[in-house]
Amino acid sequence: MHPLRIVHSEAATSFGGQEGRIFKEMTAMRARGHHMEAICQPQALLAQRLSDAGFTVHTLDMDGPLNYLRGVAAVRRILRQGRFDVLNTHSRRDTVIAAAAGRLAGTPLIVRTRHLSNRVGSLWSYTWLPHRITTVSDHVRQHLIDRGVPPDRVATVYSPVVLPAPVEHSTLRRELGLSPDDVVVGCVAVMRATKGHKDLIDAIAPLMAERPHLHLVFVGGGSPVFEQTQAYVAQRGLENRIHLLGTRRDVPNLLAGFDLFALATQQEASGTVYVEAQASGLPVIGTDVGGVSEMFRDGVTGILVPPRNPAALTDALRRLIDDPGLRRRMGEAGRKRVWEEGVFSPARLAETTEAVYLKWLAERRA
Repeated sequence: MHPLRIVHSEAATSFGGQEGRIFKEMTAMRARGHHMEAICQPQALLAQRLSDAGFTVHTLDMDGPLNYLRGVAAVRRILRQGRFDVLNTHSRRDTVIAAAAGRLAGTPLIVRTRHLSNRVGSLWSYTWLPHRITTVSDHVRQHLIDRGVPPDRVATVYSPVVLPAPVEHSTLRRELGLSPDDVVVGCVAVMRATKGHKDLIDAIAPLMAERPHLHLVFVGGGSPVFEQTQAYVAQRGLENRIHLLGTRRDVPNLLAGFDLFALATQQEASGTVYVEAQASGLPVIGTDVGGVSEMFRDGVTGILVPPRNPAALTDALRRLIDDPGLRRRMGEAGRKRVWEEGVFSPARLAETTEAVYLKWLAERRA
């Protein structure tokens, strides 16, 4: 197969899950032999990280109407000079600039990736400008189809999870003064209202009243929800049982200290943190929103509960807290799915992306 020439565009200047997905995708596609470049704003953290990794990065300002006109002209030159087979856009702002330029430059295939699960407003940046769309979950794909995007023009490509080396001895329990007999429920998520931290507290509090060795650990920061959660824990008198660790850079080490993972999110496009938890051998509890149900196997590697249903969440927690054998079986099934089946590996992402690009290029040429 002849290697493809691919360029990604992204307008965001911060570095979050979306930008991380782009970085991992470009790295995985380069490893398969494709030529990869990017178009970002000058101050973008993604631009710096890609440059540090040896990628060619073109920079231009994308804010404001004047930069829109300049941007279309600049990207058109980049696309023509680079003779790219594929332009992949990611945010609305860079799509209206880069995809318009791609149309003018005659780029063979223009793809937009939809990363979010919230409702799409205007469809014109999905149907008029790009030729095709990829989504991070079947849930997001179905939403676009329901809004009017033809099914054959949108495909799901799951975000990859780069798995760290297994951690043999976690330092979590020593840090918190917990014993090996304590049962630790862990949650790793940025502190936003939609992540359901309060829902998880409400669900586990009745169980804590009857189980003195039960603890809940939150990993993740974000004002003002971090402070609000801290105050709520104090209000309920659970400061010695619910531990807020804030932002940490040793998440694999912390996951290895949990007995099970739970996240009561109310909105999620996919939820790759469930994959990371399974990779650590943890059974998981998740809410049936967005693409969460695609991240683990209900009843096999974890338990799926309805969102905003305290009784169902408490029941799922009780089942796993009180049954070490069930925790062990689900945890091992999850570890096997992630490590051995490689469903969410960067290599699988690259294979799937390559396949949909080639299919759509063939359709466009025909």
